[in-house]
Amino acid sequence: MSLSTRMHFLSAFLKQPATIGAIAPSSTSLARKMTEWIDWPNVEAVVEYGPGTGVFTESIVACMQPGTKFFAVELNERFIDGMTARYPDVRVFHDSVENIQTLCRQEGVAQVDAIVSGLPWASFSSDLQRRLLDATTGVLRPGGQFATFAYLQGLLLPAGQRFRKNLRDHFSQVQLSKTAWLNLPPAFVYRCRR
Repeated sequence: MSLSTRMHFLSAFLKQPATIGAIAPSSTSLARKMTEWIDWPNVEAVVEYGPGTGVFTESIVACMQPGTKFFAVELNERFIDGMTARYPDVRVFHDSVENIQTLCRQEGVAQVDAIVSGLPWASFSSDLQRRLLDATTGVLRPGGQFATFAYLQGLLLPAGQRFRKNLRDHFSQVQLSKTAWLNLPPAFVYRCRR
């Protein structure tokens, strides 16, 4: 990843820490942990939340099957410009995940098979977490897969514990991946099934 991309990410974090949630883009090892467990041969529609600089996007594009419907939802307009340049074939909506049902309808997607999320969940209020997870389970098919990550130290914080409880309230299965130690800071993936 280029120095300018890293500096852009840090600048975005300093301007909007509650919506960026990290000082550096995620690592490729974390991206692999986010996507390697997804049942790609059976994924007809996949959505990415908060693609940022596109680290997870790259892994999604590499894994998905020809003909898979894929779009992303991003709030930061500067990231959208970078995503559009880097992935011209990926539709990126400048919107909130709270509107995912409307966005799916616009894309002609009845149900989503997998969602990969780069959102900074621990920085959200419990109410916002619940609203976004309600919207998520509203479009995710039964048995559908949802992946998101958290920083290792977040397991000890009340916000991280609250998010874990919200995940368990919304999904029938919640598992943790092994830690991606090369990520800054170290992180793990919540692998959830509806």
